[in-house]
Amino acid sequence: MYNEFGIKKELLNLASEVEKEIKVQFEDIEEICEYNSLKVLNAFRENNISDMHFNQTTGYGYGDIGRNTIEKVFAKVLGAEDALVRSQFISGTHALTVSLFAFLRPGDTFLSITGKPYDTLDSVIGIEENESSLKAFGIKYEQIDLINNEFDKESIINRVKTGNVKLIEIQRSRGYANRNSIQIEQVEDIIKEIRKVNKEVIIMIDNCYCEFVGKIEPLEVGADVIVGSLIKNLGGGIAPNGAYIAGRKDLVELSAQRLTVPGQGKEVGPSLGMNKLLLQGLFFAPSVVASSLKTAVFASRMLEKLGYNPSPKYNEKRADIVQTIAFGEKESLIKYCQGIQMGSPVDASSIPEPWDMPGYQDQVIMASGAFTQGSSIELSCDAPIRPPYIAFMQGGLTYEYGKLGVLKAISNMK
Repeated sequence: MYNEFGIKKELLNLASEVEKEIKVQFEDIEEICEYNSLKVLNAFRENNISDMHFNQTTGYGYGDIGRNTIEKVFAKVLGAEDALVRSQFISGTHALTVSLFAFLRPGDTFLSITGKPYDTLDSVIGIEENESSLKAFGIKYEQIDLINNEFDKESIINRVKTGNVKLIEIQRSRGYANRNSIQIEQVEDIIKEIRKVNKEVIIMIDNCYCEFVGKIEPLEVGADVIVGSLIKNLGGGIAPNGAYIAGRKDLVELSAQRLTVPGQGKEVGPSLGMNKLLLQGLFFAPSVVASSLKTAVFASRMLEKLGYNPSPKYNEKRADIVQTIAFGEKESLIKYCQGIQMGSPVDASSIPEPWDMPGYQDQVIMASGAFTQGSSIELSCDAPIRPPYIAFMQGGLTYEYGKLGVLKAISNMK
C-alpha cells in the first residue's frame, strides 16, 4: 500500500529512524496536551454544558444561551474576563480588523513591535493603499522590527514612554516573515517592561496558530486582548468557520459593538446551528494541536536529514504549529506543496500552482486538501514565491495522516 501511495521503502526506513530520534519531543507534546485537555474539560464542567446548549437561533439571535455559554467557556480556557466567539467572523484577519477598528480612533497610533504584520493586514493598515484602511480614517501606523528574533526593548520603551501610542500589537506567529515565532516568555517579559512606563496602552496579541502549543496563553501574562481563528487551533478541525476575541471585558464589548451594531453588541448574532460544532472543536483542540505539532516535528527532522533548512529544528521549543522549510529554489518549493496536496483527503487530484491571491504582494502557492476551505489546522502548506523560497507548513488532524502527507510531499519533491 505504501508503494501504491508513491512512498518507497528507503523513505519509510528513514521515517522509522526519525521517529526513534523524536520520541522525547513527542512525550513533551503529549504532556502539554493532557494539561490543556484538563483545562478544557474543567471549563465545560464549570459551565454545565448540556445538549440544550447545542440548540440554534436564527434572525437576530436574541437570548442564545448556547452562544453565550460558549463565550464563557472560551473565556475560562483562555484566562479572559470575556470573549466574543462568533461564526460571523470570516477569518482571523477579519477578527483582527474588527478589533483594530473597535479600539482605534482618528489620530491614534497603532504600533507593531514584531515588524510588519501578516500580508493580509497590509490593506487593513494602509500599507497597501485602500479607501477603507485605518490610514484612510486618520489612524497612524508604526512598526519596530525584531533584532535577532528578540524584541528591540530600547526602541519600544523609548517609543511608548511618550504616551501617544494607543495600541501595541504583537504577532506571535511568523506569518510570511523569515523569523522565529514569539515564545510566551518573550511576551511576558516585554509586557512587564512596557507596563513600567505606560499602563494605559492596549496590548493586543495576534495569537493565531499558537493556542494550546504551550500551557499558558498571553492573557495570563498580562496581555489585554488576544485574537485568533477557529479554522486554526481552537476549532479542532471541526468548526467550519469563525474566530474569537478574548480579554478585558470593555475591549471585548467594543469589538462586539463593531462586529454587530452599536447599542446591541453581544446581544445579537444568531448561532445558526454552529454551537455544537464550536464546542466539539474546542473539546478536540488540545489533541488536534498535539497532532499538528508531532507532524511538524517529524517533518522538521526528515527534511533536515535530507539536507534542507527547517525552522524550528525538531528539538527546538515551539510557539506555534507552523513549520518552515527553506528550499533555496523555486521548483522544490512548488513540488513539495503539490505533494502535500496529493497526500490530502480532499482534492488530492488537484495540482496547486502559484497565483495572484487577493491580499498578497507576491504570487502564492497554497496546498490545502481540507474538509474546511482554508483550514490551517488541517495539513496545509503555502508559500509566497520569492527568495529564499520558504514553505510554511502547518496542521494535521492526526499525526498518522500528517506523517503520510509529509512523506508524499517528500516523495513528490525527490
